[in-house]
Amino acid sequence: MEAIVTVVGFLGAGKTTLLKYLTTNFLKEGWQPYIILNDYENASLDAQQFIDQLEPKHLIPLNGSCICCSGIDELRYFVNTIPERKNGITLIEANGTSDACSLMGFLGVGINDRFLPPIQVSVVDVKNWQKRDKHNELEANQIQVSSLIVLTHTENSSKDRQAAVIEQIKTLNPVADIITMDEVDVALLPKLLPSENKAKKLDHLKAHWSSCSVDLPDLPNEECIYAICEALPRSILRVKGCTRIGKEAGYTYFERTPDRQIRVRPFYSIPTTGPKLLAIGPGSEPSLLEKAIKISVNSHANN
Repeated sequence: MEAIVTVVGFLGAGKTTLLKYLTTNFLKEGWQPYIILNDYENASLDAQQFIDQLEPKHLIPLNGSCICCSGIDELRYFVNTIPERKNGITLIEANGTSDACSLMGFLGVGINDRFLPPIQVSVVDVKNWQKRDKHNELEANQIQVSSLIVLTHTENSSKDRQAAVIEQIKTLNPVADIITMDEVDVALLPKLLPSENKAKKLDHLKAHWSSCSVDLPDLPNEECIYAICEALPRSILRVKGCTRIGKEAGYTYFERTPDRQIRVRPFYSIPTTGPKLLAIGPGSEPSLLEKAIKISVNSHANN
């Protein structure tokens, strides 16, 4: 029977980083992973980050719909149509505001009997855990029915902070294993059992946020990326973009995390939906993104 591993966690916690680590190591161990990625806007952009590891037919991007409610039927359909493989394993990355408890309750119903009951892995950003203000309840929800919790960003936090976070996690989910990214052993994941922890019900509306995307022109220089990210308000918790910089032939990917850290790296592909700027969080409006782009380009065009 094939295992289904669902990766959940707050925006920017490190879900995609964990998923790439799992994919690399499952392939090394002779497994054949199949990946489903869910995001508010342009999940194809995230899916393309895996094309150096997997064939496109083994990647499914799910755009827009919330897989913990309105998108669950679509998710089940794609899971049930995954071809049988020797040593197959299905990996699902939920968007960063998913109602993780509802997701597991719904996903476990209607799956073909060739699959094992789905298990959930949560990613927790130690540095920013429960520093989300009004979103703390949502973040806490995302660990309560997980069988395994993976701590990330530990290099940016003290031992005391890590111990305090682990203690808080255990009060919410006393039965989950808690490890760091370095301790992840892919051989153990297919053997995990679904969590039996009792979860506190979340007001589902707290998992539904606004989002939007706009076309992103070529930018004259990298400073424009930072200007765009800094121009967007704090209420927008997640920013992603992909475009060309200056006269470079290749594309550049960038993101702004909820703690307003900006990361820039090469994008080793051509975005299938074209260069885009994406935003997730209250206040996300196309006009706001377009204004930030215009101001940035005009300010840095001659630099």
